[in-house]
Amino acid sequence: MSKVLITGGAGFIGSYVSRKLLDMGHEVVAYDAFVHYISPLKSVLKDYFELRFEGITDQIDFRRGDTRDKAHLRRVILETRPDRILHLAALPIADLSNRHSEEALTSILEGAVNVLEVIRDVDFVDRFVYISSSMIYGDFEEIPAPEDHPKRPKDIYGGTKYAGEVMTETYSRRYGIPYSIIRPSAVYGPYDVNRRVSQIFVENALLGKPITLYGGGKQTLDFTFVEDAADGIIKVMFHDEASGNAFNITYGHGYTLRELADILKENVPDLEVNIVEEEDVFRPKRGALSIEKAKKLVGYNPQVSLEEGIKRYLDVYQNLAVFDQK
Repeated sequence: MSKVLITGGAGFIGSYVSRKLLDMGHEVVAYDAFVHYISPLKSVLKDYFELRFEGITDQIDFRRGDTRDKAHLRRVILETRPDRILHLAALPIADLSNRHSEEALTSILEGAVNVLEVIRDVDFVDRFVYISSSMIYGDFEEIPAPEDHPKRPKDIYGGTKYAGEVMTETYSRRYGIPYSIIRPSAVYGPYDVNRRVSQIFVENALLGKPITLYGGGKQTLDFTFVEDAADGIIKVMFHDEASGNAFNITYGHGYTLRELADILKENVPDLEVNIVEEEDVFRPKRGALSIEKAKKLVGYNPQVSLEEGIKRYLDVYQNLAVFDQK
């Protein structure tokens, strides 16, 4: 079995990947700064870390550290000797990156380069997996958008994620580092606390608060249930055919925010939905991404539609006492 070091391993996606890896018999090292990019006061889940890792905290080697501290990162990698490194650590959402561009540059790009710098000096890492973003495409010119779609990011988040891809490929060409790149989209599910749109909508629905659809609710996203995303990441991480390749790891179907609201309203009938026609002109016009490459090369096969995913999300949260305050 393998040992996987996950930067950002205590985060939303990292927790699901960790749990799946443990179920498969692998060892997990979670390297995380344990930083709150969003005030925890804005989330109703104050004990989200315990919920994410319930029953498995003693099975994971947690290491507190920031990928921008290369010396500490190097020590941990040399001590733990992972054969796979999954790089998730980054400023987590686009809006934050646009407001804090310097933080985005260092946390996303400098962090990735530091990991690559350490890998070039060791001989035990068989694969570096860089988590990029579908935001690198900018406005979708083709739907579903394939991996060779033009890369024209419109915001700081997409730009820095794309820069990380370029550096990953450059280090591979120069130093022979085996790598894979993953481009997720609109990942959602229980225990997300970074104020993504799905989290805001679900929590508001359960607390009896209204939700607001900007741009008439026409914005389209390829919502991906977190368990599907984790499964795709692991398939890419271990499949020989994935080395040297980039993959869209999404559900493969676009839903408008209006459709998301309708799905929520089917489950929470008294949900109040407000519609505002004004839209953010700088937000990329997106939609479905093609996942044919991932299906063909690594056997990726997402199982959870938005309808099913929202139901699961709500079911988990309806069993948490915190939502009884409605």
